[in-house]
This record gives sequence, C-alpha cells and structure tokens, in this order.
Amino acid sequence: MTGHTAPASAWSRVGGLLLAALIGLVYGAVATIGHRQSLELGGVVVPWGLVAGLLGVAALLLGIRLVAGGRWAAAAAGVGVIAIVALLSLPGPGGSVLIASGLVGTVWSVGPALIAVLIIAWPSLPQRRRPQLAAVPASSGDAATAP
Repeated sequence: MTGHTAPASAWSRVGGLLLAALIGLVYGAVATIGHRQSLELGGVVVPWGLVAGLLGVAALLLGIRLVAGGRWAAAAAGVGVIAIVALLSLPGPGGSVLIASGLVGTVWSVGPALIAVLIIAWPSLPQRRRPQLAAVPASSGDAATAP
C-alpha cells in the first residue's frame, strides 16, 4: 500500500456534493426553527438558539471542508443552508413567518451566509509533511542487544 488513493469518479463527486447540500438543507431547517430560543438570566435575554445555530453552521461547514478536503462540498452545504434560510424567511400561506423581523431574525438571515463565505474563502494551509527518519544501523553496544 503506497498511501495514495485513487481519484474519485465524477459520479461520486456529484453524489458527495448533493449529500453535502442535503445536509445543509436539513441543518438549516432545524436551526431556523430553533434560532429564536432564548433564556432570561437576571433580566438579560440571551439568544442561545441564535448562538447555537450560528456555531452549528460554522462547525458544519468547517467539518465538511476538512473531511472532504476542499471547498466544493463546503460550498454545497453552504448553499443548502442559505437556500433553506431564504425559503423559510418568506411568509407562509397564512401569513406566518419563521424568521420574524428584528435583530435576531436579521442576524439569522445574514449570519449563515457570512459564515459560509468566510469558511469557503479561507485560504488552504499547506500540508505539513512529517520528516522521514533515516534508518540508523544498530551498534554492537546497543541496549537492546545487551544480555
């Protein structure tokens, strides 16, 4: 085994991109539903749902970028998140909305897109290689050969 992997076929790449977009859609829908959760501590309202949702978007996109080894899968997941947030920000048939106007709704509408741009556009760091250790011949006075 040489440690080299065969290049992925075009169909597996397309399948990976579609899977990443689907994961982004699902996470974006779940986080959109929960982004308005808040907790009142000492008279201060803490929007923990918004914070958790934005951290989750960042973790999802960063994880997909690191696991997939490139920007394309992270971009597909980002498009999925952004698309579902945009879709769910529209009023429903009865006029109800999941993303209400206000500070929390505005941050949730814009935040995932900004996070996606930041993670996708972040430059790739060069791969660090481990130095190869030269084979050292065992000497006659080596501790491993001592009686």
